[in-house]
Amino acid sequence: MIPDSNKKPISELRFDLVSKNWVVIATGRAKRPEEFAKQERVKIEVLEKDCPFCNLSTQGKPLLEYKNEQGQTEVIVVPNKYPAFSFSDSLHERAEGPYSLMDGVGFHEVVITSDHKKSLAELSLAQIRKVIDAYHERYLELANEKFINYVSIFHNHGREAGASLVHPHSQIIAIPIIDPDLQGSLNGSRLFFDNQGECVHCKMIEWDMEDKRRIIFENKNFVVLTPFASRAAFEIRIYPKEHHPYFERIKDIEKDQLAQALQEALKRIFKGLNDPAYNFFLHTAPADGKDYGHYHWHFEILPKTSIWAGFEMGTGIEISTVEPEAAAKYLREIE
Repeated sequence: MIPDSNKKPISELRFDLVSKNWVVIATGRAKRPEEFAKQERVKIEVLEKDCPFCNLSTQGKPLLEYKNEQGQTEVIVVPNKYPAFSFSDSLHERAEGPYSLMDGVGFHEVVITSDHKKSLAELSLAQIRKVIDAYHERYLELANEKFINYVSIFHNHGREAGASLVHPHSQIIAIPIIDPDLQGSLNGSRLFFDNQGECVHCKMIEWDMEDKRRIIFENKNFVVLTPFASRAAFEIRIYPKEHHPYFERIKDIEKDQLAQALQEALKRIFKGLNDPAYNFFLHTAPADGKDYGHYHWHFEILPKTSIWAGFEMGTGIEISTVEPEAAAKYLREIE
């Protein structure tokens, strides 16, 4: 029996202009956005007396500290007590047969907000601005360290997103290599720039701001949107509207605007999806001294709305059960 070709397709394949990957938008079995707010959330309770981030005497010497007008600490940066990388005077690069390896040289730090229970989505704008300040100040410091070619800034919220401690915190890892995800983004943006003579991210932002369907929030300097080829339901990107390759060159007024954009994005996820687990991370041009004028830095936020199964792991093609346009509309209407 030949299928009816006139029926509405049960899915769409959408092409990512940067990664050159395809994603599946499962329109035929799409969920309504509000259904995600009804999913049960697994919460782990840890008393403040048992929390290492509430007892900073158990941590290393603070690298950075921001206080409020009352002199109370609101954001503090400390070395990770169990780092994935540590500093050395040599990379000790070597070969083992056909394989190459080096020592895990780098830095691993933790950015801690003071309130044990309040997630970033629940903080004031002034407090989120201090988090942005901490990201920026530590980035500038670490990018100038020996062997460091990339500084990764990321935040895990919720057990499903890999947060090992319930106390809200971000992490900063500075390493001598460029991670494959960023490298793919750099390669894709370079290829588009070489072929088209313009930034691929600027091109996408220009279209999305004209089309409006995927815009969640915008202010003078930043736009919050769901990408056309979203890898997961409710994926969000935060872009500077103007072309900027390097996060470390952000200005003070832009940090105010970024804090507002990040707060809006996280609050809408928190309220609209009933505080789901999520990861967010910074993609910015590396700190290796090369020219990345074609790139456009941004933050990516990925709520844990699905689990990879055999198809995703076997093909690398991700499936989203909510259209980006529907996700943006839903989040845009959250007050």
